[in-house]
Amino acid sequence: MNSSTLSRDRDPGPARNKRRSHVLPRAAFGQVAAMFMLVASGTISATPASAGTQVPAQAVAPAAAAAPARYTINTGDQLDVFVWGEERMQRQVLVQPDGTFAFPLAGTIRAAGRNVSDIADEIRERISLNYTSAPPDVTVSVRETEGTRFYVLGKVKQPGSFASGTRPNVLQALSMAGGADEFADIGNAVIMRQTPQGEIVEPVRLKRLLKGGRSLKSGALSNPLPTLSSGDVLIVP
Repeated sequence: MNSSTLSRDRDPGPARNKRRSHVLPRAAFGQVAAMFMLVASGTISATPASAGTQVPAQAVAPAAAAAPARYTINTGDQLDVFVWGEERMQRQVLVQPDGTFAFPLAGTIRAAGRNVSDIADEIRERISLNYTSAPPDVTVSVRETEGTRFYVLGKVKQPGSFASGTRPNVLQALSMAGGADEFADIGNAVIMRQTPQGEIVEPVRLKRLLKGGRSLKSGALSNPLPTLSSGDVLIVP
């Protein structure tokens, strides 16, 4: 055997090296096989996620529901005021026509147009001056409600006094009065309202509202409809 023969036997040559380069170790082959099985079964998606992939609608958390409107106290409502640990200060109070009531150690409390939480906080703050330690908690609840009592006068089909569990807007109030009369000047309707600063007059553009789709654009109103409080008078000339 000559030296050239030995040289060929020791040197596998380019062809043999090329074939060996495609042979994977057993451990690597096992990993590839396991990955293939996961893709085939759907456990791993074969398509990579992209930055622009849209999130399914079910995955998006629903928007928080708007909190319901809280009841505001009206004149004529009866309230229960409870001061914890002070039996002598448990009272039933009546909201007077001026929107206030009196309470021991707290004086005169304005209630009309406010909710019970705000009233309780004010009473607690006022009586705190009489305590060296932390003042007791105060709870205010509505015992009986008079509701929102308002008046619709002028050229309407059924003028008079009306009551509602909530504060109605001007269109709701007008509908409770049967609607405007045939010769009503709805363009000059006003709301008369008594405030602590005196009586005020608020113009109401009923004409534009009653035309509906002919004058109102779709979507949210830029200015909310005026609402009536207890004692308000809607006048349609």
